[in-house]
Amino acid sequence: MNGIPLLTLLIALPVAGAVVALFAGRHARAVAMLTTLAGLALALVIWTKLPADGSMGLVERLAWAPSLGIEYHLGADGLSGLMLVLSAIVTLMSVDAAHRVHRQPGLYFALVLLLESGLFGTFTALNFYHWFLFWELSLIPAFFLIKLWGGAKRGPAATQFFIYTMAGSVALLLSFLAVFLSTGSMDFSQLADMARAGTLEQAVVAHLGPVMTWLAVGVLAGFAVKVPLAPFHTWLPAAYSEAPSPITMLLTGTMSKMGVYGLLRIAVPLFGPQIAQLRTPLLVLAVVTVVMGAWAAAAQKDLKRVFAYSSVNHLGYCLLGIFALAVPAAGAAVRTSQAAALNGVILQMFNHGITAAALFWFIAMLQERSGGERGIDDFGGLRKPAPVFAGLMGIALFSSLGLPGLNGFVGEFLIFRGVFPLSWVAATVSILGLLITAAVILTVIQKVFNGPVEEKWAGFADLHGGERLAMAPVIGVMLLLGLLPQLVIDTVNPTVVYLLAHWRF
Repeated sequence: MNGIPLLTLLIALPVAGAVVALFAGRHARAVAMLTTLAGLALALVIWTKLPADGSMGLVERLAWAPSLGIEYHLGADGLSGLMLVLSAIVTLMSVDAAHRVHRQPGLYFALVLLLESGLFGTFTALNFYHWFLFWELSLIPAFFLIKLWGGAKRGPAATQFFIYTMAGSVALLLSFLAVFLSTGSMDFSQLADMARAGTLEQAVVAHLGPVMTWLAVGVLAGFAVKVPLAPFHTWLPAAYSEAPSPITMLLTGTMSKMGVYGLLRIAVPLFGPQIAQLRTPLLVLAVVTVVMGAWAAAAQKDLKRVFAYSSVNHLGYCLLGIFALAVPAAGAAVRTSQAAALNGVILQMFNHGITAAALFWFIAMLQERSGGERGIDDFGGLRKPAPVFAGLMGIALFSSLGLPGLNGFVGEFLIFRGVFPLSWVAATVSILGLLITAAVILTVIQKVFNGPVEEKWAGFADLHGGERLAMAPVIGVMLLLGLLPQLVIDTVNPTVVYLLAHWRF
């Protein structure tokens, strides 16, 4: 460990803020705002210090329990760094949106900050033991935030969320215990090197028999629940719709990305050959996730459930890109397609996180102004009394649609650019998801903002100055990355090249 331990500081900062917020009473939100602002600043500093060659940098390593294969091991590359920035931005957005929390604000914001710490740890830990601690640390605050501050059906929704994600965690834990018993290591880097050399599978077979594929299935199931991948998605609509909107922002903006990140950091490096063997059924599930998510969104009348299912659809593109690239790199054309798909997946993770969190923020504002109504048929013509609201939410909606010039387009374009040469059937069928999503988004715009204004909405309040100021940087990011995606790609692409060079399918 050399120099200032930036990653440890980033993880510890929200914990310290949580302790202060817990006893800050009505000032808890101000404490959380300052903490998340400091976290964002530190995450951006880390982003600027990542290695230019795409390798793991800012490494912190400390012996913990060597006899058990446990050590404190942190690091960040372009993938980790981007997820740290995303987590910091979305948590700041969530805290800003939670200005109406009046019941136990100290506990509420303390739990939000603990969740942020869990996210930071999950995206930087490189040893399974303490990575798993961070993974679970994010689950527990989310459960209580839904259970204590959610809607009328918050109890069943929180329980379903907890059971599903805990089942996924158990599958992960069992698979990794088998790997540890076979190798004596829990270090992701060491295990990835063994997988690339073929010795990981040899060690597992020697100790446990031909179970490598089953271990891969256990790991995939653990991450599939978190993303989620169909048919493991059924917990999501209830959790997203019953959670307070600021917490839904965290669920869709950051926590769902933990599953995609786990696939890229753990599943593919360690179980690449097994994923390649399972490629066809995995691609089928990814396509089902894309198309089913879009169809389900089209059938909803509750705006939160519309965008809950839309999130399933958008993350399905990430799964499509990951599973499609699981082929041996037979030539330059295949490697180029793999790089395009992987760049698209990472960009989609970031862009969807920003856009989806913004949409749920707008829904929270809509509910505040309407007395809690959020049905797609409850409104109409809101662009007349609230043109700024309609305009800014419209940008976020078109970003979710994938309109060229906005951030949502870039990741999806790169994913399809990479997937078509690798699996043209899966890519072709998945285009249905794009078409249905466009219809869903345009329907929302038409029914909520266009048409005659109902009398009860004639005095619908437009965004005030503070809300405009809060949304300006979020909308600015959508426009900036839509026009200049190289601001992210220049740092992410070296990591993509590095990862592909070290993966074995």
